[in-house]
Amino acid sequence: MLEPTKRFSSRVENYVKYRPHYPREVIEILREVCGLMRDWRVADIGSGTGISTELFLTNGNPTYGVEPNQPMREAAESCLKEYTGFTSVDGTAEETTLPDSSVELVVAGQAFHWFDRARAKVEFRRILKPGGWVALMWNRRRKDMPFLAEYEELSRTFSPDYDKVDGTNVTDEMFAEFFSPNVYQFRACEHGRLQDYEALKGGLLSSSYSPEPGHPNHEPMIAELEKLFARHERDGRVRFEYDTQVYVGRFE
Repeated sequence: MLEPTKRFSSRVENYVKYRPHYPREVIEILREVCGLMRDWRVADIGSGTGISTELFLTNGNPTYGVEPNQPMREAAESCLKEYTGFTSVDGTAEETTLPDSSVELVVAGQAFHWFDRARAKVEFRRILKPGGWVALMWNRRRKDMPFLAEYEELSRTFSPDYDKVDGTNVTDEMFAEFFSPNVYQFRACEHGRLQDYEALKGGLLSSSYSPEPGHPNHEPMIAELEKLFARHERDGRVRFEYDTQVYVGRFE
């Protein structure tokens, strides 16, 4: 299995085009829970192609996009080049290279499950200003609808790594251990989007667990995806529903 910092190198184009963004409600959640202000400096750890980074840049926050994967980092630099508050950083959750006490907020979108949690906690403590906050976010597909339940089963059936790398494997115990015991809050909001077949396929292939061309599971997976789309499409589209989950806390 590829190491986490290299898993997405061949998936950048699909990641940029087809991954879901985060709803504006995340900013409102952070304003409510930790008092997020526009002048706060933000470190987005495992920032990838800049999807979560852009959420904070559009809020006016100077934001470091800390990403170890060069193709993904370069994609973010291209996508976010118009934002004067964006700084691209070649670093990891465990070694960000940022100065001590340099940010008010550390965020990680769709990335915390890749971190060495103990080392990342030490590093986040180092770069946070006193009283600083951490927000861990995921867009999680809902599984309580027939289409999404079948999509989940398809992913699990054809992706050998699915259970090892799926971001839903994080637990409340992990958060309690990572933050000061039980010093975190959980918030969630819903959002959705309509997708045509090409977007559905591109989103699947952007996932690190999805078998790529040349893998024996790739063609059978695509064949089943076509059937799944045909069963559920309405006017050439299917609807993806997400729960955006945000865990917000700080360290003692």
